[in-house]
Amino acid sequence: MHALIPTHRFRRLALGLTLTVAPLLAGCGQTPSAERVPFTPAADSTVLEHVPATATDAKARERAALRRALAARADQLDLALRLARLDIEEGRASGDPRYLGRAQAALGPWWDAEPPPSGVRLLRATILQGRHDFPAALADLDALVRETPDDAQAWLTRAVVLGVRGAHAEAQRSCAVLTPLAGTVAGAVCQAQVMSLAGRSKDAYALLSAALARGTSGTEEQAWALSTLAEAAARAGDTERATKLFARVLTLDPSDAYSRAAYADLLLDLGRPRDVIALTKDHGQDDNQLLRRVLAETALGTPEAPSLAAELASRHEASHLRGDALHAREEARFTLHVQKDAAKALKLALANWDVQHEPWDARILLEAALAHGTPADAAPVVRFLEASGAEDPGLLALAERVRKALR
Repeated sequence: MHALIPTHRFRRLALGLTLTVAPLLAGCGQTPSAERVPFTPAADSTVLEHVPATATDAKARERAALRRALAARADQLDLALRLARLDIEEGRASGDPRYLGRAQAALGPWWDAEPPPSGVRLLRATILQGRHDFPAALADLDALVRETPDDAQAWLTRAVVLGVRGAHAEAQRSCAVLTPLAGTVAGAVCQAQVMSLAGRSKDAYALLSAALARGTSGTEEQAWALSTLAEAAARAGDTERATKLFARVLTLDPSDAYSRAAYADLLLDLGRPRDVIALTKDHGQDDNQLLRRVLAETALGTPEAPSLAAELASRHEASHLRGDALHAREEARFTLHVQKDAAKALKLALANWDVQHEPWDARILLEAALAHGTPADAAPVVRFLEASGAEDPGLLALAERVRKALR
């Protein structure tokens, strides 16, 4: 069995929008203007951008070799599955959503097959999850766990999708099946993620700490577990422990874009914007990292803040031109805290809440509704937190502000 892909690290992959319209048009021989329009290539062979592999990057060389082999004969399933998996892993590490498209292209001959081969179904579900097409992803995952009930990755991915959607009880059932398939630590990470998403982060921390005390199977599993532990500590209000854990994760895996962004969020909440800038300044190709830097630069009122904010705004504009609506949460944060447009931020936060119910989804909707002066718009979040038994202090404090405003 392949090592489990730590799904929590790529669940926000599709938010890392790395292309703006201007360079995209420039790469196609067109001149950007004030009226930007989406560019549609005339043929599949049109090159939009060259992304060279680093000479020392063994996986990049492997991906290039696999692409050449599949270009010569596209129906080699084993090679296609290997390439798609590598592309997904690279996208998770870099925050670059183009790798999802490349993974889909590798699976092209089987993408629309019903039923597809089980390996294709799993990776198709993973790609659909990355694009926030959660119903389609769940349809594939439900079919997969019926067909191959010993597929640990399928159970893990299913648990993560259900957790993001707020179906915590069903997500925990998937975690329970995962444990005998993938081991105690993987099962505990799965359960802790869901518990923390439900607002029971102290319980999540205790559960996962106990599992980690018995040891992990390697560096990757340790980094995955410690990242989950750090998030649980942060949400439970134990910020000192969370900062130490995030630092350990990034020492173990400096390429972990998800943990870097989560660590930056914690530092922002702690009033440490200079540390956020140091943490994110070399990772601006990833929109998630750029957002955190923009928030930090804006908080400090630095000379760089306006140009960086304009760059991020242009990336949001480009995503809208592509018909991409996957970044609503991050854009809502930018709109509320940088552009100070509470009405637009609330609209984005409401649209995002329709899709997913993670703690940050709840937080930005609560914040936007309060800033806009319409606390009733956040009532669904308050009800959700009550129903899930959330105990995390930050969310509860915001929910209580909404309750008071509604009295």
